[in-house]
Amino acid sequence: MLPISEVPFRKDFVNHFPGEESGQIHSRQTPGVLYSKAPPTPVADPKLIAWTQELGEELGIAAPQQQKDIDLLAGNYLNPTQYPYAACYAGHQFGQWAGQLGDGRAITAGEVISTTGMSWELQWKGAGRTAYSRRADGRAVLRSSVREYLMSEAMFHLGVPTTRALSLVTTGEPVLRDAFYDGHPAYEPGAIVLRAAPSFLRFGSFEMPASRNELQHLRKLVDWTIEKHFPTIKEAEPLLPWFREVVNRTAFLITEWMRVGFVHGVMNTDNMSILGLTIDYGPYSMLDAYDPGFTPNTTDLPGKRYAFGKQAAVAKWNLGCLAGALAPLIKDTAPLIAVLDEYDILFWEHYFHMMSRKLGLDTVRPDDQELINKLVQVLTQVKPDMTLFFRLLMTYERTNEVDTILHFNEAFYRPLDQDEAQQFNDWIVSYCHRMECNQISPKERWERMNGANPYFLLRNYLLQQAHEQLEAGDASLFHTLHKALKEPYADTFHQFFARRPDWAQDKAGCSMLSCSS
Repeated sequence: MLPISEVPFRKDFVNHFPGEESGQIHSRQTPGVLYSKAPPTPVADPKLIAWTQELGEELGIAAPQQQKDIDLLAGNYLNPTQYPYAACYAGHQFGQWAGQLGDGRAITAGEVISTTGMSWELQWKGAGRTAYSRRADGRAVLRSSVREYLMSEAMFHLGVPTTRALSLVTTGEPVLRDAFYDGHPAYEPGAIVLRAAPSFLRFGSFEMPASRNELQHLRKLVDWTIEKHFPTIKEAEPLLPWFREVVNRTAFLITEWMRVGFVHGVMNTDNMSILGLTIDYGPYSMLDAYDPGFTPNTTDLPGKRYAFGKQAAVAKWNLGCLAGALAPLIKDTAPLIAVLDEYDILFWEHYFHMMSRKLGLDTVRPDDQELINKLVQVLTQVKPDMTLFFRLLMTYERTNEVDTILHFNEAFYRPLDQDEAQQFNDWIVSYCHRMECNQISPKERWERMNGANPYFLLRNYLLQQAHEQLEAGDASLFHTLHKALKEPYADTFHQFFARRPDWAQDKAGCSMLSCSS
């Protein structure tokens, strides 16, 4: 275990690809390169708020003990092995080609080798301007940093593929933000997250050289990505097997989002990980009431392109953009299109397997798809709290219709009308009939459901309360949430097993957020 100020950082990406070496941080186009040198801009008074001990141990990095370590977490200090840079990538945003984007408020601190021999990239978020900041300041506020730090770790403990967060520091500097793009900017406390992932490469990383016809760079990036991050692919022509793996990982990721009720909010191609990870936590939300049409992003209105129920289709659309970027590397694009079309099969296989776990089924039988599809229809109409409904289903025992409604009453945000109650009861009866032919024991059924249905969920209103209290100097709720998210399937933190309170339905930050969140 070494302090981070003494950790030997690697520069694999920098050593393999052309970059812009000036270190200038004014916004500009950077054709012909895949990154630009980007020294962090020092901050006034960095203070450590949180450290992820388990991740630090995996990376072989000791918890900060001296100011030099905290200074590195804030970008105020660079150890001699570091070469900070911002990646150059492009993307489609809300369905439209946006051209060059790049790391506008993220700076890679370097790569480290974990205690298991795995390569991890560490990246500051909020450490200052880069060549890709455009008109922004490259900073992050405490509000968004708390959300990224806690939720990326929550998703990890939920078992959802994700980037992670090693530390959270405040900067001692105010940052001006128009949180809802409504013409009312205000100063907020600044903060920096040091996040971690095997790679932060995204679909847009491949769209950038393809759009500029820099095919040599594109081919080299594909080959390097496969060799470094997909080592099991050994085919002489690896592009199609690799793309198939990206398609499969993406399909699986979306079903895992659906399992826990996660809504990303801004599924642009520059926010889609090539490794199939949840990346770039901005205006996300966990579902409270079950609603396929829910989007937490004010920027996504009124079309709701990235609503909960549309995420699977958008993921395929984004994969189509990636396929378009890769097309110049092969003579015949028909096999590439065929692999893209496999997405639907892969997605539904993952989806029905996931839903069978949530329902405690022994396997997915032919009639189970109808049972699952009917459940989605009923939930969409009744709109119970998704988390509470599935946890209450785990303990349900068939009695009569009145007792059924009472058993699930805690999950309902409003009384059910007669038709809704009938449809709800009808589905419960069908589910009970299916359980009668289940070929696993009640104990196995409960364990399967318990591993798929979280008891604790990091809801937006809790995050909003935690950040407001932190701003007021009270870190107690933040630290309680940090503990609770580490055991989301245990019924330990009873105070959080509840519907979203009425006051949070329309409160800023508890329901809708903007891309600046």
